[in-house]
Parts: sequence; structure tokens; C-alpha cells
Amino acid sequence: MPLKYTEDHEIFRTSLKKFFEKEVTPHALEWKEKGDVPHEIWKKMGAQGFLGYFAPPEYGGSGLDFSYSVVLLEEMTGTSSDLALNIGVCNDVAVPYLLHSGSEEQKKKYLTRYCAGECIVAIAMTEPGAGSDLQSIRSTAIRKGDHYIINGQKTFISNGYHCDMAIVAVKTDPKANPPYTGISLILVDAGTPGFTKGRKLDKMGVKAADTAELSFEDCKVPVGNLLGEEGTGFMTLMHNLQQERLVGAIGAVLGSEKVLAQTIEYTKTREAFGRPICKFQHNAFKIVEMATEIEMAKTFTYKLIDQFLDGEDITKAVSMAKWYNSEMLNRVCYQCVQLFGGYGYMMEYPVAHAYLDARLQTIAAGTTEIMKLIIARMMGLL
Repeated sequence: MPLKYTEDHEIFRTSLKKFFEKEVTPHALEWKEKGDVPHEIWKKMGAQGFLGYFAPPEYGGSGLDFSYSVVLLEEMTGTSSDLALNIGVCNDVAVPYLLHSGSEEQKKKYLTRYCAGECIVAIAMTEPGAGSDLQSIRSTAIRKGDHYIINGQKTFISNGYHCDMAIVAVKTDPKANPPYTGISLILVDAGTPGFTKGRKLDKMGVKAADTAELSFEDCKVPVGNLLGEEGTGFMTLMHNLQQERLVGAIGAVLGSEKVLAQTIEYTKTREAFGRPICKFQHNAFKIVEMATEIEMAKTFTYKLIDQFLDGEDITKAVSMAKWYNSEMLNRVCYQCVQLFGGYGYMMEYPVAHAYLDARLQTIAAGTTEIMKLIIARMMGLL
């Protein structure tokens, strides 16, 4: 892979391996069956320096770059897809908004607590009537004196049920034209009067990674909770989506690798008609096809990581990687379940969980269709 790891990366990786072997792997299936990841794991990860490591030391981090998130994803993927989603949403989606756009007061208040595992953060964008079309959100935050009064509904919010703070996309100017210029981001603490967490949503896969509905009814927050400046929320979200979609692309390719490795091991030990099923040419060719597709996708994706670390605009390429890798993961999981046969349909086998978990990848962080739309526009086709 183009990404070059240093001795420091490998020290970080070794620490992660030991931590996951002790604190995550033995409990991952139990969490999935219960539909919840305990809050205690956040505190343990924070104590080990696995949260907010990108933050400057004065806020409790180590000032590390995105390459350490890649190491974390590499070690976490396949250990617990649920925890991977929980942590990924915070580390690489929500918390960077604080790092890049937060005031000094906001960083001291939230970044320090997050790095210690004491503040789970959610990013609340999606609404019942506005998913990919962010400009159409209806949630409002109307300023009255030194406060904003927030009203609206959010849904499909990862970490929403357990969040200690939510970064909420609202319209501070509902009449703005074009509409996106009226969107702002506001920090809302859990427990704020008028901020209500709804039911934990029952999903198809990654069932332990909490996803919830959030509602705001005359929710009063200080103007100091505004993240950045009024009207800049949409552009801030669009800029940060590069990293979110890169994380999705990485997770999809790593997930494909993991499930294929499990399947290859199974086909070498499972026999039919007196020989291992990997010895049947049809099965061998299927495995070869998947391995080739994964390797090509991984090479492209890791090249994008280097470009992202160099500060390049990867909007078009990362949109390609996100949709392609996500669809590939679903194809790989489908074929792997087929190779497992009847056992692949049983929930006691990891391949069944991988199959259900994979379906989210083509939807979250921008659907496959939205990715293609972005690319088509950048190619001058639409």
C-alpha cells in the first residue's frame, strides 16, 4: 500500500491489538445480541489515548494525523463493527468539527472530555423529510437575545441515544436564498430542556451501535454554542464530508478483506463430495475474483489516504471510492454467505452478521446514488 507506517504507528497498532483482544473481542457478540455498546468502553479507550488523538495536547490529545485513524480502523474492523461505527462517527466525523471550527471555550469544554472518553458526540443532520438533501432541513434556531431557540426533528442519528452532546444542523435564517446559506451548526448538551432523545431505532445490522431520533421543542441554548459563524454550516459540513466518506471507503474495503479471509479459511476445511469446497473450480474462481476486486479497491483507496494527508481535494475520487467499495462489500458478503451454504444463514456465524452490517455502507455518509450524482456533476455531465 502507498501509505507508509512508522515505528510510532506500529506502537499504536500493538497497543490497539492488546486492548481489543482484552476489552472488545470477548464481548462483541454479546453487545450485538443486547443491541448496545456499554459506555464504559469509551472511558477505557480514552484512558489508553485511543480517542481524540488528533487533538492538540492542551486538549488531551497527541496531535496525531489521520493516518492513525487508518490504523485504528484496520484493527477495529472485524473485531466489532458496532464499536467501529460508534467510534468512527465521533473520531472522524463529529469531533473534527469541534477541532476545526470550535472556539477556544468549546474546545476546552468538549474536546478535553471527549479525549478522556467522557463525552460521546453525535452529528445531527438527517431529518425525516431531508436525508441527502441537506438544504431542505426544517429544524430552526431563532436567535432571541443571547440565546437560540431550537425546534425540529432529527432521525437516524448515530450515537444519538447515548450522546452527551449533539452538533445540530439548523436553519438560523429560514428565509435565506439560496437555502444553504441559512444553515448553521449549534452544540446542544444532553439534558438541555427541550432536547429529547427518542427511541433507539431497531436496525437491520450493526445493531449494537445506537441510532436514535432526536427532537427539539423550544430548546434554549446560549449563542456561545454556535459552532463557527452563522450561515457557514453547510459549507463546513460539505468540507468535512471528504473525511467521513474516506472513512466509509476504508471501512468497506477492510470489511471485505475480513469476511473473505474468514470464508477462505472455511472453504479449506469444509468438505463436500470428499474434498474441500475451495478445490471446486467454480468456488476457487469466485474467491479469486473477490480477492482481485478487493486488492484493486484497496490500492486506490490507500492512494487517496496519502492525497488526503497531503491536503489535496479528493472530493471526486473519494466519492468514487465510497460508492464502489460499499457496493463491493455487499457483493463480497453475498458471495461469502453463498460459499458458507446453510451455515452462512445462521446468526452464530460471523459471515451472517457481516452480510447484514454491510447493507448500511451504501446508505450512510451519502448513498451510492448521491455519490454518482456528485461525480457526474464534477465531470460536467449534469
